Amino acid sequence: MAKGGLGNMGNMMKQVQQMQAKMEKIQAELEEMEIEGTAGGGMVKAVVTGKQDLVSITLDPEVVDKDDVEMLQDLIVAAVNQAKEKAAEIQAEHMSAVTGGLNLPGLNLPF
Repeated sequence: MAKGGLGNMGNMMKQVQQMQAKMEKIQAELEEMEIEGTAGGGMVKAVVTGKQDLVSITLDPEVVDKDDVEMLQDLIVAAVNQAKEKAAEIQAEHMSAVTGGLNLPGLNLPF
């Protein structure tokens, strides 16, 4: 192999290590983020981390009706799903910033 080829390989490895370090930093930042989703005009709030882990659910007492538990369940699901969708968008934006929009098939991201 030509000497120039080894230099390019070393350069590529350095870039991969830098990308990996940035990805680890973003993962840590995502764990600390809290993203809120709401339903029922804000009467149900769900908070997830940037990695889509559910942190809390807050219910306005007015939305709690023992005769309509199904509606409350639907509102909770909607709020959680909205929060998770927002978190997924934020994840994608952050990762795109690191990878420069590269499509890296076979890359198994840990989140």
